Amino acid sequence: MTSVLERPHGRHPGGAPRRRLVVVGNGMAGARAVEEILARGGADQFTITMFGDEPYGNYNRIMLSHVLSGEESDADIFLNALSWYNENSITLHAGVRVDRIDKATKHVFSNDGRVTPYDTLIIATGSRSHMPPMDGLYTPGGSVKHGIFGFRTIDDTRKMVQHAQQDHHRRAVVIGGGLLGLEAAYGLKSHGIAVEVVHSGGHLMNAQMGPDGGAVLRRSVEALGIGVHTSSRTTAVLGTDSVIGVSLRDREDIACDMVVVAAGIRPNVDLAVLSGLPVERAIVVDDRLMVQDEDDIFAVGECVQHRGEVYGLVAPLWEQAVVLANHVTGADTSSAYLGSRTATKLKVAGVDVASMGLHGPELDTDEHIVFSEPSRGIFKSIVVRDNKMVGATLLGDSRKVAYLTQAYDRGLPLPEERIALLFDVGGPGEEAGVAELDDGAQVCNCNGVSKGALVAAVKGGCATVSGAMDATRAGKGCGSCKLLVKQVVEWAADGAVEEDPAASYYVPGIPLDKPALMAAIRKQGLRSVSQVFAALAPGSAEDAKSKMGLASLLKMMLADRYIDERDARFINDRVHANIQRDGTFSVVPQMKGGVTSVQQLRRIADVAEKHKVPLIKLTGGQRIDLLGIPKEDLPQVWADLDMPSGYAYGKSFRTVKTCVGKDFCRYGTGDSTKLGIEIESRFQGIESPAKLKLAVSGCPRNCAESLVKDVGVVAVEGGRWELYVGGAAGAHIRKGDLLATVDDPEEVKLLTGRFMQYYREQANWLERTYAFVPRVGIEHLRAVIVEDSEGIAAALDAAMQASVDSYVDPWSERHDPLTPGQFRTALPLTVLPQVPVR
Repeated sequence: MTSVLERPHGRHPGGAPRRRLVVVGNGMAGARAVEEILARGGADQFTITMFGDEPYGNYNRIMLSHVLSGEESDADIFLNALSWYNENSITLHAGVRVDRIDKATKHVFSNDGRVTPYDTLIIATGSRSHMPPMDGLYTPGGSVKHGIFGFRTIDDTRKMVQHAQQDHHRRAVVIGGGLLGLEAAYGLKSHGIAVEVVHSGGHLMNAQMGPDGGAVLRRSVEALGIGVHTSSRTTAVLGTDSVIGVSLRDREDIACDMVVVAAGIRPNVDLAVLSGLPVERAIVVDDRLMVQDEDDIFAVGECVQHRGEVYGLVAPLWEQAVVLANHVTGADTSSAYLGSRTATKLKVAGVDVASMGLHGPELDTDEHIVFSEPSRGIFKSIVVRDNKMVGATLLGDSRKVAYLTQAYDRGLPLPEERIALLFDVGGPGEEAGVAELDDGAQVCNCNGVSKGALVAAVKGGCATVSGAMDATRAGKGCGSCKLLVKQVVEWAADGAVEEDPAASYYVPGIPLDKPALMAAIRKQGLRSVSQVFAALAPGSAEDAKSKMGLASLLKMMLADRYIDERDARFINDRVHANIQRDGTFSVVPQMKGGVTSVQQLRRIADVAEKHKVPLIKLTGGQRIDLLGIPKEDLPQVWADLDMPSGYAYGKSFRTVKTCVGKDFCRYGTGDSTKLGIEIESRFQGIESPAKLKLAVSGCPRNCAESLVKDVGVVAVEGGRWELYVGGAAGAHIRKGDLLATVDDPEEVKLLTGRFMQYYREQANWLERTYAFVPRVGIEHLRAVIVEDSEGIAAALDAAMQASVDSYVDPWSERHDPLTPGQFRTALPLTVLPQVPVR
């Protein structure tokens, strides 16, 4: 049912009512515009409402290629967590699309039936992947055929990774040999996929460089094992139900299991067209970013056409956002956006690439300085006109990019010996180049950070490179500017750069490493997270990013003496369930060792039917996952199940996977099922710096995959057991190290508990065992845990026993929520970014 949303006008401190600012688009441009508005006191002037098509917070789209290649997790690329919106009193409707604008009444209409009034409207709808015309792209129903992907969103990226990781998918074709296409090819290659790039241009990245540079780039890309087909066009995608190949014009077909279309982007202007706004190539705006003839409507980003230009790079978005914010807030009504001189500086398919201005000479009088060394993948080209640099291409060596960017942007006079532009031969070196950079020169394109901002951070007290990066966000995007950021910070600090002590902190808000933090907690008798902040944090300031790690540490140290404070928990730990992307939760009853019963199965089935559970899924840990449970239904679901929690959430001991063992298996030499159940019963719910997954196999055939678990146990001949630690088979793959071979199950349980306790006491927050074990060394672990070389074995055993004795099933509180909102949905339901995993 359609309803008119009449939000009450708030009042700013001066007493005047705040105006209603609505932003359509929660991408990089929309969120950046709001950040600039807030920075100009916008929170006192406006109540702010944002709409985003995607069901997420704001993330860095540039980093999708890093997520695809596995270099970053999707949780790492979020720019603003949902808490940022709450902290700034911004109402975010994530996953909600605005369909229409009524300019006369000043309302926007969204696809959830909501009607939202505005006084000022900002359109930041961005752009979408372009699907060039070809046969076989779509099914008869109109959807894109299975196995064909765009590369524009986090969902696109996740689907590509999922598809590429299926064993029977071995070959991919990427359509488009530009920036995005090469990044897609590089990312897919990292998954072991054979990749062919089909590009209609005569050379790769023809929008950014000339044929000579493209030839060197092609050589570098082919050296990675990626096939390249230039001057070629895809005419059809083959396959009836799914992709089996592509047809090329004038060439043989290429067999493949997936097709990634990276053939450019197109501005999202449907909303503007349907609402009667002026649209040519994109939404037409003036120098104030105001939509033509619309005093209350602004537009920003890739959906904008300014003086005939449409930009697809990040830097222009930042420049536009500043001007827009100046006008919307009235901070500087003389501000004007006059267009951007675009420069690209990225690492493409592992190769440093910088490009700006012209690719080659246009006039007879233009100078063209070229250096090419194809065997090393290096190409440098500079175009000079009237003693000013009007273009440059750097490939494989971008050390001179800082000075060249400045020379291009500011029209700096050039050295008479042009070779000094390419090499440090009596010309401006790196330090000189940094010193000559104008304060307004943009150092980090991803986050729009200038040299002046970095210098201000240093002058403001940031004495470390990482501190300046945290304060400004510089280097937090694609990372290609980190060297330049370091140079600027070192120059600004005039040699007084300090090593970052925070790198050793256990949690960012307490300036102590783990041993010192634990010692201080013990010495001062601290028992809760708030007590730790009050006693040990600078200014007793609480830090949200530190709470979860502190809560885990205190619970490990104090067992039942720990004072629990719910605001120190992540959402999963507050409701004892794993939050899903749509805001619902999963419920996983405990099945120790993967063993269940008829009664348990029947009860799970009855509960699933009663609560209309949309998906029942067997987990990799041998349990049953009931997915799609609303938050408010969690207590009743658990009450109906009347079973213990299976701990599929949180940073804690999770599960013990087992094989069928000696009772049924023809090869089993040890009772793996019995031992697995005993281990899971003993250590259930134990807190740790990161999650712990265990397994017990009844013979060296290793059917429970024990060698790739945090702790894995394998039965061997003679009734003995091998104990492995530090294995992993997720995003990181590692075979565990053999800790010990023991004679009986009791010794397995003893050493398992002792290793886990040592790990709990020594590991960094979020450090999985696959990182901890090689860092500490298996020889050291054997000495401490098996041989008791430090004489602490008894203390480790006692500490673990205290934690075991303090165990309480978290669902025992289901009848009596500790807070009024513990099991009450806070609307709107939106997807939270995952807790970062180290």
